[in-house]
This record gives sequence, C-alpha cells and structure tokens, in this order.
Amino acid sequence: MAQTDTTPSGPDLAKGVPLASVPAAGVLAGHVDGSPVLLVRMDDGIHAVSGLCTHYGAPLADGLVVDDEIRCPWHHACFSLRTGAALRAPAFAALATWRVEIVGETVFVRARETATRPSRPRAPHNQPGRIVIIGGGAAGFAAADRLRELGYSGALSMLSADASAPYDRPNLSKDYLAGTAPEDWIPLRGPKFYADRQIDLRLGCEVTAIDIGARQVLTGSGERLAYDVLLIATGAEPRQLPVPGFDRPNVFMLRSLADARAIVEASKSAASVALIGAGFIGMEAAAALRARGLRVHVVAPEDVPMERALGREVGGFITGLHQEQGVVFHLRSVAKGFDGKVLILGDGTRVAADLLIVGAGVAPRMELAAAAGLAVQDGILVDPNLQTSVAGHFAAGDVARYRYGADLVRVEHWVHAQRQGQAAAANMLGAGQVFTDVPYFWTHHYGLDLRYTGYAGGWDEVRIDGTLSKQDFTARFFRAGILVAAASVGRDLENLSIEATLQG
Repeated sequence: MAQTDTTPSGPDLAKGVPLASVPAAGVLAGHVDGSPVLLVRMDDGIHAVSGLCTHYGAPLADGLVVDDEIRCPWHHACFSLRTGAALRAPAFAALATWRVEIVGETVFVRARETATRPSRPRAPHNQPGRIVIIGGGAAGFAAADRLRELGYSGALSMLSADASAPYDRPNLSKDYLAGTAPEDWIPLRGPKFYADRQIDLRLGCEVTAIDIGARQVLTGSGERLAYDVLLIATGAEPRQLPVPGFDRPNVFMLRSLADARAIVEASKSAASVALIGAGFIGMEAAAALRARGLRVHVVAPEDVPMERALGREVGGFITGLHQEQGVVFHLRSVAKGFDGKVLILGDGTRVAADLLIVGAGVAPRMELAAAAGLAVQDGILVDPNLQTSVAGHFAAGDVARYRYGADLVRVEHWVHAQRQGQAAAANMLGAGQVFTDVPYFWTHHYGLDLRYTGYAGGWDEVRIDGTLSKQDFTARFFRAGILVAAASVGRDLENLSIEATLQG
C-alpha cells in the first residue's frame, strides 16, 4: 500500500477563505479540524468534500478533476464532487461532505453533513424479482454493492466457492504477503455490510450447473436456486504445470486468501523460495518475500521479465529493482523437476528452495457457461452491455471477453473487473449502459508503484519520456502511431490525464 504524508495542508477552511481563492477549475485544498477537505466551484455553487480517497487514503488534491468528478491519483477511483458518491471502483465508500456557507466574499466550511450514503436514483419498478451472482471476487462484489446502491430491492444472492468473504486480492501479493498489512485490512466489507444490504452471501458454495431454460443454478449441495437475471463472475484460475514434483505440499499458487495464508505460514520456517514465472503477481511476491528475509530465485522462459507487457526497457527497469534487492533470476529457463528441496532447471542448474510458488498465468473459469450453452471463446463472450449470448445472462470480470476498440479482449485487472461488475449491475436493471472503461492496474515493488492505463495488445512502438534511473517517467505504447496505453512511475497525474484521453 502506498504511503503519503497526510498532514493537512492549505488554509483552515473553517476560518474562511476568500471566495475568489476557489478556482474556476480544479480544487482548493485545505482542512477542517485536522481533516483534509477540498473546496470546488460548480455551476450550482461551492461544494466541500473529503480530501482523502476512501480506498487507500490517497490525497485527492493530487488527482484529476473532470467535469463534476475527481479521480484518485493512486488507483483511479472516481467520486462526485457534488455528493461525494463513489462512482467507479476501486473505492466503494463515499467521500464525506461538509456544509458550506458564503458570507459576503468569504467561504466558510461548517459542520460535516450527517448523511452516511449519498442518495441515488431508484431502480425501475419492473426490476427483476431475484438476481443471482456466481462468484465472490472483484466483479461479483462490485455488482452486488452497486445493485443495492441503485435501489434494487429484490432478492440478491452471491454464490462464492471461496471460504472467505470478498477480499482485497491485489494486496495478497503485496503488503499482506510481506507481513506489513494485517489481516483485518483484507476483507472488502464486514458481515454487517451484507446483512444491512440483504445480500445473501453463501461461502464455500460450488455451482455445478446453470439451467438456462428453467432459470436455475444447481449447487454442489443439490439445491436449485431460481433467478430472473444471472451474473457469471467466476473469474480465472491458475494454470497447472505438469512438472514432476509440483504436486508436493510445499508447492503453492497465489490466487486466493487461503493461498496467501499458506505461503505466509510456510515462509516462517523457510530460508529460500523459487518462483516459477515473472509476471506482475510473481514479481510482487518476490519483493514481498525478500521483505521477509528469504532468498528469492525467479525462473522464467523470457529474456526480459514483463517485456511483452511493458517493453524491454521498462521490463528491464523492474527486473533491475529486484536484482538490487538480491533477487536471483534464471531467465530463458524452465523447470524440469522439484524434489521438495531442490528445483531442477532445464539446463541442469539446481536451485535450493524450501518452498515453490508457481505463477504460470491463469485461464478463465468458463466451464459452467459453456456447459449451459452460452457462447465462449477464451472466456464468455459478451456484448457492449456485458450481456452474454442469452438474454438476461451477464458476465463480468476476468471471465468476460468483450469488444474493446478493434480488439476482442479479456482483461485480467482487479479494478477493471470491479468496474465491469458495476456496469453489469446497472444493465441488469435495464440501464443499457455500454461498457467503455479504460483498463487500469498498478503494481508495487520495494516502495515503487507503477501505474498502467489502457490496453496495449499488439503495440509496436514504445516512447519513454523521463528517466528510468530517477524513477520518474512515462512509457507510452503505440500501435500504428496511435496511443493505446501508458505506464508511469512518479507521474500519477499524467497517468490520469492519459486515461482521460484514452476514454475520449
């Protein structure tokens, strides 16, 4: 989790500031009773909202104002500057708002408003009687939350195969694995949240079949649960590698909270770890386990880790950060066997490893949809409204494959999955909202955060502005001369601006 100085800056807004000091565009950052507050001038007057993002506490004064919204500089959450409402993930809780009073030419920020949640439009009267969500990950949770925020009052069930209530999965390979984030940070919400919103959350609930004709889902316990509208948010699962010894008890994958707990426990008695694969999660895990003092080896078949996603220069930059921290890389290498203590590579190299973490990518969990007769193609095919080939059946998150510009894509990003869940929720209530959000993710290595916005599948040129060694740069990815994505370090506002440009 990124850190920032939260000491309030700017004027004490309770004491008043000149009306002329509130800019026509952007925000005036100040504080009230020690809490950061933003003043903004809108066409209907002056508004005051909290200055800290409700996701991870980022200073919103460093973010981007677009029309009547403000976007978080760290993880691109979006809020209404009028009501404080959390409009787009990864934030779900609204910003606090304050009462503003203008006396002559002076603006005073008075008491904090007492409303706990901004009002939202009520759902249409012909809303579905029962909605079932299969999956308790990013998309499923975001959809359930947004359905209630939109005023949906029908029966709502979320069936999750996970034993844990929805949690902050990106943190599993970052602070949680490093031991710097306590477990009570990990759940997205506590039990009271689901009770208050009448969300029937069923944990450890395996769905074995979808009966489209009868509009029922069949669970592993034999129950048939009826639905009027269905959301499939089954996500993706780690790919298995058929390597001798990879079925040993000290071989792990890192996808779930249970996986992370098991790795944390195993690391307590370990001196060394080998990671198979050098993707973003694997590299984050490498950094986290170095923070625990383990010797870390990374085995990967490519010349430069993450080159396909970030290009050779930026991929090499991230790799260099790890090498400076003592991570040993075995590139252009594959694993051939593991005896529980030693990993054997294809060239005969022997790597001592008390535990092994395999990160060979993921595959969409689309078997249920395929068996039910829904159209699939490396994921569940959905239309611009995230509806599948059968009306009343939607898909969102890592499992959904949709049209993004000229490409048919499936995006495996946490924030993107949440935003798809939010869009699907609106469309399940008849909104007809085309999903056009620009993909976004962040990755954390030894105190450095890289922000990535856009979709760069098939890019053919990278232009880097800034200096990698100074950790201050933006890499822009182009396809046929057209900007399609950007990766930034130390340039959060620029990354937000690029996202807005790509959104069009």
